[in-house]
Parts: sequence; C-alpha cells; structure tokens
Amino acid sequence: MPRVFVRGVPAGHFPRHAPEAARGMVRRVTETGEEVLHRPCRDVTEFGPDLAALIDDMFLTMYVAEGAGLAANQVGVDLRLFVYDCPDDDGVRHVGHVVNPVLEESRAGRGLVEDVEGCLSVPGAVMDVPRPERAVVRGQDKDGAPVLIEGTGYFARCLVHETDHTRGLTYLDRLSRRERKDALRQAAARRDEVVARRAVREAELGGVRRSGPPSSGR
Repeated sequence: MPRVFVRGVPAGHFPRHAPEAARGMVRRVTETGEEVLHRPCRDVTEFGPDLAALIDDMFLTMYVAEGAGLAANQVGVDLRLFVYDCPDDDGVRHVGHVVNPVLEESRAGRGLVEDVEGCLSVPGAVMDVPRPERAVVRGQDKDGAPVLIEGTGYFARCLVHETDHTRGLTYLDRLSRRERKDALRQAAARRDEVVARRAVREAELGGVRRSGPPSSGR
C-alpha cells in the first residue's frame, strides 16, 4: 500500500515538508475568542495566485505550530479552506488542501470514537473528543478542480476537525461546559510555553524557505 497520499492520490515519494511551505510566510495563529474563529467562513469564489499564496503561508504556519491541519480562519482569513499533513492510524501520511470542504454525513449505525484532540487555536489544551471513525470530504483544489478525500482514524479526526473550523466551530464546541472550562484552564497554563516553542520552530524552519523555490516576492 502507498505510504503517502497527496490530495487523495498515491505518491511514490514526498518530501518531509510540503513544497508549498518553501514559498510561504509564517502568519499569526488566531486563538479561541477571536471573532473570525466563531462564525461560518465565506465560500472561495476566486481561484488564482492570491489563493495559492495563502495556501503556501498556511502550510508553513502549520509546520511551525506543529499541527496536523490548519484552517484559513486560524490565520485570520475568513474563507472555507484548510491544509493538512496528517497520518492515519496505519501510519500512512496524507498531505494536501481542500477548498470549500463539505463533509459527507456519516452512515447510520457508524459509531463515534473518543480520542485525545488538541487545536492550534487553543494552545496547550488536549481533551477527549468524540469523532467519526471514518470521514469523507469533498471540495476543490487551488485551481478549482474537484477533490475527494477519505480518511480513517486520526486522519478522519483531522478532516472533521478542520471542516468544523470552516463552519465557525472549534473542538471546544463539542465539549460539555465542564470540559470546556478544563480545556481553557489548560490553555491558560500552557500557552506561553507553546508560543515560545513556535518561535523556536520558526527559526528552525527558516531553512525550509531558503532551500525551496525562489520566493514570489510577497
């Protein structure tokens, strides 16, 4: 079985970091409480260099923040879009982006699986969150071509989590009031440590940009 899938298509080889990151600039990660995270995002209607540049920035920002996925509103952009670089439970790596994602409804009888989950916009907090064991997301790529992404296990969790972001939801919205307070307490206690670690990662990943393709001048 292929060990890497790029936007749902098997790939024989793929670098440690998606090539988009070499063209990107690091953006600030928004945090829970900021309005852009808590309202549904707008559809992407224009496909072109600005969208491609945003995707580049999102990939690099995701790697700096040590995430498995990142939605556009997590860098302050009110658009239905996310990027991902995430393994499934079998260790198969999935890399890509989805524009205007739509999550297919789970079939009746499919159960939810509780597992530990975090969010780059709730830095430092981890909680058990129930998610479907399998997820299918339809959308488009940066050029407007249709894509269909399927995932199981941890990758399914990532797909649902990121699609939730585009709908104005964070994983806190899937928790009870008590659990939400617990998560926010964790974030308050650990945020500074997480932010400091991201600063170190940003310095380390400067080499990703230097070794990649020439900058577009942004």
